[in-house]
Amino acid sequence: MNFDAFRRRADRVREVPLETVLALRNAVRDPRDRQKWHTEQGPVSITGHKFTNWHRHTGGGGAIDLVMHLADLDAGAAVAWLEQHSPAGHAAARTAGRHASSNQSTAIPVPPTNQAGKLRLPDRDASKLRRVQNYLTQHRNLSSVVLAPLMEAGKLYADNRGNAVFLLVAGKANRPVGAELRGTGTRVWRGMAPGTRKDSGYFWVGAKKPKRVVLCESAIDAISCYMLYPDRVCISTAGARANPPWLRVILDRGYEVDCGFDADLPGDAASREMIRLHPDIQRLRPAAKDWNAVLTPLS
Repeated sequence: MNFDAFRRRADRVREVPLETVLALRNAVRDPRDRQKWHTEQGPVSITGHKFTNWHRHTGGGGAIDLVMHLADLDAGAAVAWLEQHSPAGHAAARTAGRHASSNQSTAIPVPPTNQAGKLRLPDRDASKLRRVQNYLTQHRNLSSVVLAPLMEAGKLYADNRGNAVFLLVAGKANRPVGAELRGTGTRVWRGMAPGTRKDSGYFWVGAKKPKRVVLCESAIDAISCYMLYPDRVCISTAGARANPPWLRVILDRGYEVDCGFDADLPGDAASREMIRLHPDIQRLRPAAKDWNAVLTPLS
């Protein structure tokens, strides 16, 4: 593809609202600051078409720059991601496809979410593990008995900033394909390790020979759910995702699956869509906003 063709594609998706990009990347708007979002790369503030990540001392302008920053993609892959995921991008991709056909060009490859960036897991820091343990047990009411085997297996550890790192793994070998990050300080913070491939694996905790699987929106919720349902495997989808690619594999293996997404509008909407796509799945709605809130009703 020549430069002019790429520029036309980029111009069609550049003006996608930053709020749309953040929502598509499962970012969470700060309840106290409407311009601030908690993202996979840390807190991001937006002003019009500009964004700033103060923790990483970087920023940019427009949807393409924001996708490049959040997903650790180059410009070409970011444009393709917007074409695949955003409503405006869908129309742009169809238009580009018609131009390509008229020019007898090959189809435009569209990479899956966050597949182009190399995985960069945070380094382990054993000196910060006590801080992570205290946060999870004292502030999140998680059982040290449940956490211990996760830490022994390396599926949960502390990085050099004292964040809790929950590994996303794939296959029987539990090969790391990413990580959920959760801050353990006074500021609310959550994110993903750069290059995380959420479509390739997931964080899980549970029984050795389960018959039932519960899908949750985060690793902390998955651990919380397992404490309530110890006969099940509880999986984090790292956001309210209605149809992660690995879900079909779990269903084909004969597991009964419950959708345990949050008891809020996004969680309920994603649950309905998941059940529409996979009618055998049942809704398991938390009695509070999410599974961890069931364990910490006064927090």
